[in-house]
Amino acid sequence: MRNYSFKPDPRFHGEGPLFLGLELEIVVPDDIHDAAVELATDRLAGLGYLKRDSSIQPGGFELVSHPMSYSYALDRFPWALLGELEDLGCGTNAGVGLHVHASRAGFASPAHVFRWMKLLYRNESEVTRLARRRSRYAPFDRAARSRVKDTAKNHVHALGLDRYQAINPYPRHTLELRIFAASLDVGRVQATLAFTAASIDYTRALRIPDVRAGAWEWARFATWVDERPAYLPLTEQLRELELACAC
Repeated sequence: MRNYSFKPDPRFHGEGPLFLGLELEIVVPDDIHDAAVELATDRLAGLGYLKRDSSIQPGGFELVSHPMSYSYALDRFPWALLGELEDLGCGTNAGVGLHVHASRAGFASPAHVFRWMKLLYRNESEVTRLARRRSRYAPFDRAARSRVKDTAKNHVHALGLDRYQAINPYPRHTLELRIFAASLDVGRVQATLAFTAASIDYTRALRIPDVRAGAWEWARFATWVDERPAYLPLTEQLRELELACAC
């Protein structure tokens, strides 16, 4: 178990340029804490680590993965661990979240970052339904939204903004998507990675004529996702939440 401030050199898994990192907050009762730590450490086998986090109430830890490509995460992350932790007695509650770090190097340009951020901000209602929460630690902040042209360029332009917002632009090498509720359901956690990867992929090649033709609309994005089997975990969640395309 590491201290909250622990930041090791990242170990990249899979092929980039886009890498994703999970931060999953898990509620762990005191009487099973040691057993949960031992189980998670063994199953992660170097792919991630555990951190103390005093914000998790009544107690628990944060499971942090090293950077992974989306396909590597689906194929190689020890997904069975989530069910094993739940069977042990771990869980989640309304106070814990699931964050995804996306590497800035995985974007084609600052303009691509801008398009991605605008897609999320313009579809706040649908995005929060998919995330299954609204949190004061991940609000769709008006000040942050008004400055996306600047924060898309690099982390330096985040100065003066709150770190606790839907998209945290402060990290030097990543953008942190903080919107999701924590879960030990494999499908929901995989869908968070799928949404992050899919939304970045979708906005990569968008141009002004596409935007004028409605590319910012959620239905267009949902249709695009539905046509790509690689994002099946996301498609399944969109259908469950009635956010899928009406095609």
